[in-house]
This record gives sequence, C-alpha cells and structure tokens, in this order.
Amino acid sequence: MSMSTAPFPVSPIAFIGGGNMASAIIGGLLRQGMRAEQIEVVEPWAEARERLQSQFGIAALPEAGPALARAALVVWAVKPQTFKEAAQAAREHTGAALHLSVAAGIRSDSIAAWLGSERIVRSMPNTPALVGKGMTALYARPAVTAHDRALVERVISTTGEFLWVQEEAQLDAVTALSGSGPAYVFFFLEAMTEAGLEMGLTREQAHRLAVGTFVGASELARASDEPPEVLRQRVTSKGGTTYAAISAMQHDGVNALFIKAMHAARQRAKELGDEFGSA
Repeated sequence: MSMSTAPFPVSPIAFIGGGNMASAIIGGLLRQGMRAEQIEVVEPWAEARERLQSQFGIAALPEAGPALARAALVVWAVKPQTFKEAAQAAREHTGAALHLSVAAGIRSDSIAAWLGSERIVRSMPNTPALVGKGMTALYARPAVTAHDRALVERVISTTGEFLWVQEEAQLDAVTALSGSGPAYVFFFLEAMTEAGLEMGLTREQAHRLAVGTFVGASELARASDEPPEVLRQRVTSKGGTTYAAISAMQHDGVNALFIKAMHAARQRAKELGDEFGSA
C-alpha cells in the first residue's frame, strides 16, 4: 500500500548515513514539499557530503552533534557493520526521536539497546526506491504509536509502496524476496540480453526488449486478480515457443534453484543480525 496524507512535521528529519537509500528518501521528501533546511544528515565521507550538497542543497555534517536533538524522526541508513558505532555516537542527542532503520539484518532489540529507545521501526526497502518505485516492508516495536506509524508511512510512501509485517522475523524473508529481488530481475535481464545477442539482435535492441517485457509483465500481474501461474499458463500453448522455453527451464530445475537461492538470502539476513547485532 502507499499513502500521502498530512504535511510533514516542522521538526527536522535526520539521516544517519547519506548513501543511496538515504538519497532516495531525501529526494522523495523534497519532491513532496519538504524543505532542505528541514533535513539533517550525518555522513562521515566527504565525497558523499559533497554529493548531498550538489544534488539536494543539504549541508551534511561529518559526525553526530547537538543539532540531531531537534529531529522528530531519525532514519538510520548505515551499513550493518557500522550501525552500533554510529548509534553510540548519536544516542545522547536522539533520545526523544522516533527511529526508522533501513539497515539490513540488524534486529530492533539490538537497535533499542544501542539507542536506549523503544520507539523503533525496522524497514526493508529496495533499490527501485531511487526512482519512486520501491517496495518496503515495515515492522514496529510495541512502543511505536499510531502517530509514529503514520509519520513513517508518510516518509516511506515518497519512495513507493509499503506494507507492515506483524513479526520481525518476517523481515528476513522480505529481505530475500523484495530486498534482494531487484538483483534477481537484473540477473534475468542480463541473461535475456545475452541470449538476444546470440540470436542476432543488437545489445540495445535486446536490452530494450527485455526491460520492456519485465515492465509490461509486472504491470499485468499487478492489474490482474489471477495468480502468476495462471498468467503464465495463458501464454504457454502446448507445443509452442513459450512452452519450449518453460519446459527447458523446468527440466533444468530453474524454479527449485531460484527458490533455493532466496532461502540462502534469507539465511544471510539472519546471519547479519547475529554477526553485527550483538548489544
């Protein structure tokens, strides 16, 4: 689901980390009417700070400081392995804020311990957020209020769609499915493009055909009430060209291998929480 409701709060939104996912959310906020001066960013890398300044007009800080205390919401857009250190550096300034984590794998128990706060929402976004077509799953700890949820929804909806999950463990499955999912699409796009080249198309022709096919098929699946299995069967006439392709993939166990790969992604998400999430 997605939404657009009340105006953004006057209090700043702070971002710890200014990489791709932070940039996706910041860009969405600015497009929806938030002002650059309402956004605080802490980003240790000078190159990333320069990019934020040139792209958004935001003067990012190299380290956490008292300015963070003004933030109604703090978005944690750091790498899992640096989350604990970043949290310890910022916690004295962010005690009154709602916290939204977009870091893969790091569980809310760890975040709560590092920050000394229970108002934590964990999310699992994906890279199409960069073009406003993201799919984000959200999990809230019990202390998160309805007002807090509405604020998070308002922010995340600027990057695409969202859904809430009831159990935090489900976010590992979300990571495997939609979080890592764009890479699976790109993987198949690579293969389709290479096949097109082998069959006599130019790279530009093959790429355009492959991308257009994914976009169209995805929109058809979104618009249809029927499951993908039925949609697939409708274009797979027995003895036809699609039948030949699907049969070849089924013979080689592509479906089972694909499912196995997503289980591997889910397992790695769990490992990240164990590896970097100790309090």
